[in-house]
Amino acid sequence: MIDTTTRQIAGELRLEEGQVQATVGLLDNGATVPFIARYRKESTGSLDEVAISNIRDRLTQLRELGQRREAILASLEKQGLLNDELRKAVLSAETLTALEDTYLPYRPRRRTRAAIARERGLEPLASRLWQQGNFDVLQAAAEYVNPQAGVESVSDALKGARDIVAEWISEDPIARREIRALFWSQGAIASKVVSGKESEAGKYRDYFDWQEPIANSPSHRILAMLRGEKESLLSVRIAPPVASATAILERLFVRGDTEAAQHIRLAIRERYRALLESSMATEVRNAVRVRAEDTAIRVFADNLRELLLAPALGQTNVMALDPGFRSGCKLVCLDRQGHLQHHETVYPLLGKQDAEEAGGKIRRLCDEYQIEAIAVGNGTGGRETEGFLRSLDPGPGITVVMVNESGASVYSASEAARTEFPDHDITVRGAVSIGRRLMDPLAELVKIDPKSIGVGQYQHDVDQKALKQRLDDVVVSCVNRVGVELNTASPELLSYVSGLGPRLANAVVDYRNRNGPFASRDGLKKVPRLGPRAFEQAAGFLRIREGAQPLDASAVHPESYPVVAAIARDLGRPVEQMLGDASIGDRIDPGRYTSDVVGLPTLHDIIEELARPGRDPRQEFEPFDFAAGVHRIEDLAVGMRLPGVITNVTGFGAFVDVGVHQDGLVHISQMAEGFVSNPSDVVKVQQRVWVTVLDVDLGRKRIALSLKQ
Repeated sequence: MIDTTTRQIAGELRLEEGQVQATVGLLDNGATVPFIARYRKESTGSLDEVAISNIRDRLTQLRELGQRREAILASLEKQGLLNDELRKAVLSAETLTALEDTYLPYRPRRRTRAAIARERGLEPLASRLWQQGNFDVLQAAAEYVNPQAGVESVSDALKGARDIVAEWISEDPIARREIRALFWSQGAIASKVVSGKESEAGKYRDYFDWQEPIANSPSHRILAMLRGEKESLLSVRIAPPVASATAILERLFVRGDTEAAQHIRLAIRERYRALLESSMATEVRNAVRVRAEDTAIRVFADNLRELLLAPALGQTNVMALDPGFRSGCKLVCLDRQGHLQHHETVYPLLGKQDAEEAGGKIRRLCDEYQIEAIAVGNGTGGRETEGFLRSLDPGPGITVVMVNESGASVYSASEAARTEFPDHDITVRGAVSIGRRLMDPLAELVKIDPKSIGVGQYQHDVDQKALKQRLDDVVVSCVNRVGVELNTASPELLSYVSGLGPRLANAVVDYRNRNGPFASRDGLKKVPRLGPRAFEQAAGFLRIREGAQPLDASAVHPESYPVVAAIARDLGRPVEQMLGDASIGDRIDPGRYTSDVVGLPTLHDIIEELARPGRDPRQEFEPFDFAAGVHRIEDLAVGMRLPGVITNVTGFGAFVDVGVHQDGLVHISQMAEGFVSNPSDVVKVQQRVWVTVLDVDLGRKRIALSLKQ
């Protein structure tokens, strides 16, 4: 039976109710988003990861709303205020904002001016003013003068009554709805520098006297202003025109032109800014901040996805160098599985004699360890080291590649690195990370906190819980999309496999270390604490090359092995001969193999996987060369046309590495000939581009670039 939550989600996301109901059931039973998207297409109607994630997130929101609704009903009942009309209003509130607006007049109160006026017995006078009848207001107010209660005069009585009226107005759901709409339609965000802090706030100079509509303010400007305010360098205010707001309230609450009505008007003008504007400003500020944070988190997540899915060189014997001048270059040699074979320090940049000695060592090590590629970190001395290696001609077919080393130092000092290399210092660990990042960026980057990789925008200013959830989703999606080699994967990589997590990932590695490589996926069932549900979730995303079961090297789930066996029998061929055969789909009728468990969507996936078993979805690796002779920012000149790599995309533009150890900025206005609203629509992280140098500021080490032809 379809419940109201399922029906609401289906309506909001424009999905079939059955799709949502099936997805919710799978999620509630512990299924992960990648597993549902890949292996439960029959149940969900082939929903993709985005749709499933949206269902999950909205389900969480609605359940939290339900919990808050129950808490409010309990509070109202405890206060003896709950009646049928109020219950109906609470139950019909569709958003948290509407729910809180309904509850606001009944919320346990703090000691406000209106509360003090009530204590002084002025609520009856406020009620009479509220009716706006034609009576002598001064004479009526005189009846409430009571010095012992703190009401010294008629003026005091009327002022207290207006305080009560103003509170009624500020808590009225219709008033709040209309003023909220005014904030969004006419509200502006304004910032000013805090007096006396002009020099200290230099980085916020653009916001010393800034104002713009909140409806159009981009996320990076909002977050910049709020950060400046948090640092006590800027003051930030959000509000619509006061005249427009008071006009709305007078239209709603002032009836006629009696003397009492004038006091309603006066109450609005006296207390609007302190009550309703203040309350709405706080609410709208939070909403603006959340909107800006959501955008920043989305940009970060998109950048991270592109970085994690960067092309991998693959299993290759790699030499890696973490460059340096006086301290030398830390050199490591890795085998095809990324295991450390050798390490030492060479000094190619200190002089001719040291360079000759370093060159001899590098050539010898390339021969000894059959090196096929050399990775060079792009830190200090990286371009010089790259130039030295290219001039060295280390051997036929050996590719020299610059590798972005952002976060390598974080990994080298981490517990994971200390566990893997307890007998080596951080310089060796850092060089190993650079080499492995060339071989398989995904497998290495999952060991590092994404916030340390250098592709975020105001990542330390946003909701950290929401950021972690979104980034974890991206990592999980990428890891499971690519698949994981069960017998070589690190615990960090395995922890992101559907159904595993850190505890089971460590259990898998411990079992592998004690018992040797897994011969088949079925061997996972022998891992302590890895039960049937975890196996079901994880098995399809794990790969075993050259194992006992050929399908273990593919993305075909073990639950579908009988289907493949049936196809093999009908074709009269062993399963291993079917792998890599793209003609199978043309030689069978998929409809013959459907069942209650396996439908046509899964069968089409199986046929595609048999044609290209274990295919890596990432693009083919291609070497990239920076411009020759351009190593430092001083080598740049206005008008130069240079190759570069996008390193980060933000709301205001993109940063590009052109090989000078200082990324340049392509402002959003320089991304295309026409108008660009979102830089992510034009470029992606790791994309290779050609840029023109517009300006070089040596003092501030800033480079302005353009993507325009």
